[in-house]
Amino acid sequence: MTRGAGRLGRVVIAAVAALVLPLLSTASQAGAADFGTTAGTDVFIRDYVGDTGVEPHSNAVWTSPDVKVCPTATECSGSQNPEVGSMNYIFVKLRNPGPYGSGPDVGNLDVYRSTPGGGTGWSADWTSIGGALGVSVPTGTTTVRIPWPDVPGPGHFCLLVRWESTNDPMTHAEGANTVLNTQRNNNIAWRNVDSVDLYSGAVEPRPYALGNPGRTQIATDLVLTDVGAGFLAAGGRLTVDLGPELFARWREGGGRATGVKQVGEHSFEVGDFRQARFHGVLLSPRSRPELELRFSAPSVARKGSHVIRVNQLAPLEKNPLADVGGVEYRVTLR
Repeated sequence: MTRGAGRLGRVVIAAVAALVLPLLSTASQAGAADFGTTAGTDVFIRDYVGDTGVEPHSNAVWTSPDVKVCPTATECSGSQNPEVGSMNYIFVKLRNPGPYGSGPDVGNLDVYRSTPGGGTGWSADWTSIGGALGVSVPTGTTTVRIPWPDVPGPGHFCLLVRWESTNDPMTHAEGANTVLNTQRNNNIAWRNVDSVDLYSGAVEPRPYALGNPGRTQIATDLVLTDVGAGFLAAGGRLTVDLGPELFARWREGGGRATGVKQVGEHSFEVGDFRQARFHGVLLSPRSRPELELRFSAPSVARKGSHVIRVNQLAPLEKNPLADVGGVEYRVTLR
């Protein structure tokens, strides 16, 4: 069932929900779930700052402000990279109501991880972290804490969260493309944010995957952007090592790149973020090969914070080159 099928009865449902709310606030989770099946609700998770839950939208979906990783059971002020081998916690904010329903809800919240990058396929490229069952969501913002034990190395992931409820189903059936699923359903949110503490003389490597969840070969672009345009001037450096597989795929697609210079057998240094781009990398169906990003700085680097965005552009429906995912690297020169 899709949400559209239940729109007609929501005038009556809203009145029922108003009567049910006091009962839900004191009932057990089992009792709340029983009452919840009578209401048409709309819980949502923001994809971006300013998101009100409207479906679908065309904004970027990979920097959700409602998903946060913290090293302790107490919510931290800003999301952090998970600590490998330790207990970490994922905090997710559920907002109620959205534009398509009202009243309290009860459902399940699930969290998944993947290698950082773009072009992820649902559900083949995602691994379950865990979740929370029977979560009660009254009117307002509810924060759910999900334990993440024994985080595997290297500790850099994309996170996907999904709210599942009988009363608030996905508006559009989910397909293989994570971007479309997220843009079309306000029950899904995606966070690909990585913190990079960069000390003088050190190199900080990060994995990045280019993906093709479809059934035919595609040509895809890799774009690198310095949001504040000050990383290179401060002494920062970024090298992209395509590795032998992606290097061969890039050469096969024409071997064209701008804003970078080759500094190794299959590695390139970014020289101009205004046009840093690898064009036409060919990807086989259902593939997601990895490259490596290397952030570094000399001893004379100027301290400060920078935001570097790396994203993949690929065919998406009628758009020949759409944003199909990426990672925001928050780099601090120390």
